[in-house]
Amino acid sequence: MVSAPHEAMHRVFQEYPELFSRVSEVLGVAFPPFVSADVVTTDLTESRPVERRVDTLLRIETEDNGLFLLAVEAQGKKDPDKPTSWAYYVSYLLEKYRLPTTLLVVCQDRATAAWAARPVPLGSPQWPVLTLRPLVAGPHNIPAVTDVAEARKDLALATLSAITHAGEPDVGAILKTLSAALRGAPDDIAAPIVELTAQGLGNRPAAQQWRNLVAVDLSFYISPLSEEIRDEGRAEGEARGRAEGEARGRAEDILLVLDERGIEVPDGIRDTITGCRDLDVLRRWLRRAATADSAEEILDGDRPA
Repeated sequence: MVSAPHEAMHRVFQEYPELFSRVSEVLGVAFPPFVSADVVTTDLTESRPVERRVDTLLRIETEDNGLFLLAVEAQGKKDPDKPTSWAYYVSYLLEKYRLPTTLLVVCQDRATAAWAARPVPLGSPQWPVLTLRPLVAGPHNIPAVTDVAEARKDLALATLSAITHAGEPDVGAILKTLSAALRGAPDDIAAPIVELTAQGLGNRPAAQQWRNLVAVDLSFYISPLSEEIRDEGRAEGEARGRAEGEARGRAEDILLVLDERGIEVPDGIRDTITGCRDLDVLRRWLRRAATADSAEEILDGDRPA
């Protein structure tokens, strides 16, 4: 089953194709500046019943009127079968589109990135027919964007920084920077970044930190994640309201029983009873109210310090 981080690692390039210019610059590979980019169908299935799909495929036009294909693969762990699949993807795309093709592999841990970056000779040991050499982006080479001004200048790279560093110790600082950079950004810019970042963090501990940042710093955004957080907040508020109402009702019952029995309740004890929100304590006090000789007996060691 495809995981949320897997989707985010390649979908960020669908949302922001120009991000590859910055990533290639970071990786030390020069590509001409982009003019435009189109999302291409990812289905590489042949007529025979073997289905093959690259994660994201973009047709990119550069300023020198050149075209090339960018295949983006999200890789979560080492997989000995992947190099041959990647070689197939590249060969198929070259044959189908007759365009130069670049393979970018995005990882979230250093060990997988190091494995993916190794040149893989394909063919016989005596004479390899070709060598697979993908570009690899991960926590080892994508910078940790922790400067708000830098993040504002390139929100897409800041998002990829958060996704690729999801399991790194510096992810907290990256997330704080990204949330600060999004303040004041239009909804149509902020919403996809909020969602992609949440998706990329998956179920890691940093995911809760991002939810908290979205809830506090970006509370005015309308997005599936922010709506989910608001729904949870409303549900918690309603639950607290119900509990408060039940506690007030139980306190009134205690005072009513004492009044019916003619037992005087000093103001201090009355305040203690009406201010209590612990339903278990209030139940004990209600049972004691039926037999106690004084209001003081009701508390019987339960008086708050």
